[in-house]
Amino acid sequence: MRDVAESSQQSQARAVAESYFASFATADPKMISAHVSPDFINEHTAALGTGCLGRTEYAARLVGFLSDMAGLQYEIEYLVTDGSDVAVFYTMRASWKSTASFVIRGAQRLRIVNGLITHRTDYWDSAAFLTQVSGEAQTALAAFGVSGQPAS
Repeated sequence: MRDVAESSQQSQARAVAESYFASFATADPKMISAHVSPDFINEHTAALGTGCLGRTEYAARLVGFLSDMAGLQYEIEYLVTDGSDVAVFYTMRASWKSTASFVIRGAQRLRIVNGLITHRTDYWDSAAFLTQVSGEAQTALAAFGVSGQPAS
């Protein structure tokens, strides 16, 4: 019986994660934030990322984020479930402030409880982003061997 319950939990977690990532293409902060719990923990490991606590704060931040990221889309490369935990490996595409298109790869670890994301940790490379959207950053980071080419 436990295997059936685990399978159902993993199926639900997978569906929530897939819906969450797809919702970014709508550019609708309410639709995106509807996937997270009221006490949502949003954590970033990248130097350019900033976390926040709570659905309300997350939804408010999404407005500016989505404005800066025209045409934002996530492509799920690989998704792994373990009970209520999901690891999503993705490719993100957008146009930064409608001036520079970029492609970055990353991963998110999600905890999903009762159909809502309660904790998200996002892992992505700030340098990969900067070298694609800023000529100055590309020049500066080239000295460290960082190229402006999207990761493949």
